[in-house]
Amino acid sequence: MNNSIVSDPEVTIVVSPRERFNHTSQSLESIYSYTEFPFKLIYVDGGSPENIKRYLQQAAQDKGFELIRTDYYLSPNQARNIGLAQVKSKYVVFVDNDLEVTPGWLRKLVDCAEETNATVISPLICQGTPVHEIIHCAGGESGVRLENKEGNVKRRILEKIYKQGRRVAEVRDGLKREETGLAEFHCMLVRTSIFDKIGQLDEGMLNTKEHVDFCMTVIQTGEKVYLEPDSLVTYVPGPPLELSDMTFYMLRWSDAWELASLQNLRAKWDLTEDEYFKNKYKRLGWRRHMTLIDPLINRLSLGKNNSLWKKIVRKTLTTADKTFNKYITNHYDRNKPKVISRQRTSESMLSTPAQFKVPTN
Repeated sequence: MNNSIVSDPEVTIVVSPRERFNHTSQSLESIYSYTEFPFKLIYVDGGSPENIKRYLQQAAQDKGFELIRTDYYLSPNQARNIGLAQVKSKYVVFVDNDLEVTPGWLRKLVDCAEETNATVISPLICQGTPVHEIIHCAGGESGVRLENKEGNVKRRILEKIYKQGRRVAEVRDGLKREETGLAEFHCMLVRTSIFDKIGQLDEGMLNTKEHVDFCMTVIQTGEKVYLEPDSLVTYVPGPPLELSDMTFYMLRWSDAWELASLQNLRAKWDLTEDEYFKNKYKRLGWRRHMTLIDPLINRLSLGKNNSLWKKIVRKTLTTADKTFNKYITNHYDRNKPKVISRQRTSESMLSTPAQFKVPTN
């Protein structure tokens, strides 16, 4: 069905930046190629490079979707809230800008919501390429687990993802539509009315665990989260392949944003600062190390097995990474717009162009 002939669809898809911009066209074309269920699309472009900006402007004209752009980078929940502020439909589907979908994906999510009356529906989410083969998330668990030892009560975070790393072909027959405790923002359908109860997404969750926080909040209200494995999607992670993506990637996975997110999660849910958090603090910046630093160490080692040489290279690159990462986050904090919406954003606010963009050279 051509979604353009439906004037008031039940579903609005909100696309927002995840960690880079160079998968934008592949993701957007996937949505329009494989989504037959009627939808409106709102695309939040948070400071993409010039070539992506031009592509999205042309695509918005050609396909008729609403494009909202800021000339500064956005954290994920900031971007989602900007899109959410314009949503008037029964359902909103949050989608990252590196997601690829399969035929029927959206209809399956809506059918699940209608038939179960659930508030959040997660598809079967895969990761990487080739697409739709390796599972990233097939539901899971979230919440607070209480431990009482001799009157000493500890509140520990409960977070578990099911089937991660398994091949779809090996486990799909055993998957079924069922209530679950975890969905991820790579792709999730949400009943829009929940935001009248809980307000907008927590922008204090800057770069990590925002999906855990959201699912815990939804479940706390008595609403349900479901997995619909007949809906299949894949997110295609970085590293950033273009220099123009590098600054956003470094900010997105910055030490400062990760630490602030973890501290916000702990304070919000009154969680014990246990080994879970201490290990997270020790591993700040692990994504940058995995995707940027470790490959560069291997390249600069030139096949040498000299452990001392590798140690020197690692120490040098790690120090440089920390210094540059701190510079980026400090520069962003000094220059970002001072007013960030905490309520449903008005059209007039969104139409005002921001004047700041993190330097990309």
